[in-house]
Amino acid sequence: MNMKINALMREDQGKGASRRLRREEKVPAIVYGSGKDPSAITLNIHEITHLLENDEAFTSVLDLEIDKKTEPVIIKDLQRHPAKNCITHVDLLRIDMKQTIITNIPLIFIGEEENEAIRLGAILNQFINSVEVSCLPADMPNGIDVDISGLAIDEHISLTGISMPEGVTLIALTHGDIETHDQSVVAVQEPKLMAEEVEEEIVDAEGEEGEEGEEGEEGAEGEEGGDNKTDDDKAGGDKAGGDSGSN
Repeated sequence: MNMKINALMREDQGKGASRRLRREEKVPAIVYGSGKDPSAITLNIHEITHLLENDEAFTSVLDLEIDKKTEPVIIKDLQRHPAKNCITHVDLLRIDMKQTIITNIPLIFIGEEENEAIRLGAILNQFINSVEVSCLPADMPNGIDVDISGLAIDEHISLTGISMPEGVTLIALTHGDIETHDQSVVAVQEPKLMAEEVEEEIVDAEGEEGEEGEEGEEGAEGEEGGDNKTDDDKAGGDKAGGDSGSN
């Protein structure tokens, strides 16, 4: 399925220009790569928001149209407003359909309803949810299926156990020492064992917080009565916040 992005070139850049664009329901963006100079562009907020409601847009080759010229791109980075969750900036990467690309692809765990151990109360523990792969743009999958229907308690699937689509290579398994990089992807565990692991994580976290608190008290005692900073020193410690969505 072809997905299209309409864009306009823009010359005004900077924080002020980006704010004005957002007030006009437009999104500042940049497209780069493929040996060409980066181009500052503008997207329609409603169009890009609607496009990204489809999760496949993040793992698909998109047709970017600027001034009636179309070129293939993929979404490289996306920024959202921390409170409103609206899109504030988009980075698009030009691609050559004849050259391989490296990207992250989500894992899709299938067969949970057919897994007998899970039906009897066992817990599915997912260690990673995506993998880095190398492939030609035309071979890029929207997701990689991991069948867990036959997993019994204490069994797991590692990277080498994933059935990869044709033409797609796992980057982690191209480093020579496969055993070192062959990490576990998913496992089926007893509920008790899972609960013990969670409890250990909580205890460890509380221990770290306690140590940090003690260090903070010691630091406070050492600074007591010793605040001799000038007004200039104090003013120098202030920092100004930036517009995370500006170029």
